Amino acid sequence: MTAELRAETLQMGHSLHKLIDDLGLSVAVPPTPTFMCAWSALAAHWRIPPAEALSAWLWSWAENQTMAALKTVPLGQAAGQRILLEIGRRIPDVVDHALKLDEDELSNFAPGFAIACARHETQYSRLFRS
Repeated sequence: MTAELRAETLQMGHSLHKLIDDLGLSVAVPPTPTFMCAWSALAAHWRIPPAEALSAWLWSWAENQTMAALKTVPLGQAAGQRILLEIGRRIPDVVDHALKLDEDELSNFAPGFAIACARHETQYSRLFRS
């Protein structure tokens, strides 16, 4: 994981942890959680079924990626909505497939993504970071 991705997930985890505290929820979250850790703890606390928690996670990711695209590429709001509608239609199938995988089939191995992130970290300017 690149330093940028680590900083992003820790920043988002910190923000979600702060929200959990500000709302007065008794959720067991480590002092410095990643976003996924805080998200999972909150889903478990509220007893959100895995399929629904994963669907919500995927929607949140898709919406954030679409907003990033809209900020960097002149797509327009309608194009962004079309993208979200298409991705939203696919989420139930992705969730069904993911929940059927055995534990040894789960992986986040993405060497191309890691290389691109490492190259991206050394760029002169940054547009934004989540």
